[in-house]
Amino acid sequence: MDLRPIRTDEDHRRALGEIERLWDAVPGSVEADRLDILTTLVERYEEARHPLRAADPVETIKAHMAWTGRNQADLAALLGSRARASEILSRKRTLTMDMVRKLTKVWGIPAEPLIEPYAPVAAAS
Repeated sequence: MDLRPIRTDEDHRRALGEIERLWDAVPGSVEADRLDILTTLVERYEEARHPLRAADPVETIKAHMAWTGRNQADLAALLGSRARASEILSRKRTLTMDMVRKLTKVWGIPAEPLIEPYAPVAAAS
C-alpha cells in the first residue's frame, strides 16, 4: 500500500488492514515508521469523518451511573429527593453548583463536563 491521504472509507479500510499487518513492527524499523504515519493518517481521517461531541451534563451523569451501577434512587439520595433527581435526569431542572460539588466529591465525576451549559426542557403548559 502506498502512503497517501485517506479520503474515502475504502482508503480507511485499506489503511486499517495495513496497520494490522504492521502492528508488531520492531521499534525504529522502516515498518514501525510506516505504522506511525498510517496511524496518524487514520486518526486524522476518523476525527474529521466522525467527530466526537462532548457529552452534556445530563449525559455525563447517566453514563457515570451506567458505568458504576448506580440508579436514579442513588442520585436521589445524593441530591436530597427523588423529585430533584427525576427533574435533573429529565432536564426539567439544571444542575446547581451545590449539586455539581456533590457529584464531583462523592461520585468522583469531574466538574468540567458538569458545568457545561445546557438548556432545560420547557415545562408543559
